[in-house]
Amino acid sequence: QVQLVESGGGLVQPGESLRLSCTASGADFSAGTVAWYRQAPEKERDFVALITRFRVTTYSDSVKGRFTIAGDNAKNTVYLQMNSLKPEDTAVYYCNYRYGAAAYWGQGTQVTVSS
Repeated sequence: QVQLVESGGGLVQPGESLRLSCTASGADFSAGTVAWYRQAPEKERDFVALITRFRVTTYSDSVKGRFTIAGDNAKNTVYLQMNSLKPEDTAVYYCNYRYGAAAYWGQGTQVTVSS
């Protein structure tokens, strides 16, 4: 059974940084694609960033240059380093893992950016 566990969310002020982690059990992150999505209150879930098994990364325009996605195969963990955070980054952040036709989601971690 595949389980994804996100951590690292919290309350920060604008301009500060956070690092989110997504750790998998029952799955090998290095074999598939791992992505981060986020969902703000009363809004749809939006794509943030992804990393493929070839370590190719893609970012949404709204976070490009501020967020970095990276994987640690030894720990089976993918990180999302978020710098220069803005109030509009406030959302629940979800980890997503895709392998073939299968897709899995974590439970989400709250990120709140507020002064």
